[in-house]
Amino acid sequence: MDARFAGRWILVVEDQPLVALDIAQSLTKAGASVLTAATLADGLRLTEHPQLSAAVLDFALGQHDCDPLCVRLSERQIPFVIYTGYADVSVACSLGIVVQKPAAPQTLLALLAQISPDRPAPLPWLPKPSCDETQR
Repeated sequence: MDARFAGRWILVVEDQPLVALDIAQSLTKAGASVLTAATLADGLRLTEHPQLSAAVLDFALGQHDCDPLCVRLSERQIPFVIYTGYADVSVACSLGIVVQKPAAPQTLLALLAQISPDRPAPLPWLPKPSCDETQR
């Protein structure tokens, strides 16, 4: 276990199951909580996780690229690594760190440890009082 990953939530979006498993297992052994997705749609849904610390993205996801993921993560100021076999990535993903496949899981762990900030736990959700409660 690596103390740098304690309390960190890392998103892995990878359409190759064995690659995703290898990355997720390495992160879990290091102490991170891992969210995984194999499609763009699932990845976009998981980018909204309130405690997300960082992400590892495969640039090519089936017939899609990961541009929408890069945009959303950038909007939320969540750092990410693009793990790809492509030499170039789009402008939308230029804020990420590009790592060429194949790379050792330790390489990804070292980068994630450097870029993923400590993210405070979100405040608990409290429902708004109803109109009846505010008039009492």
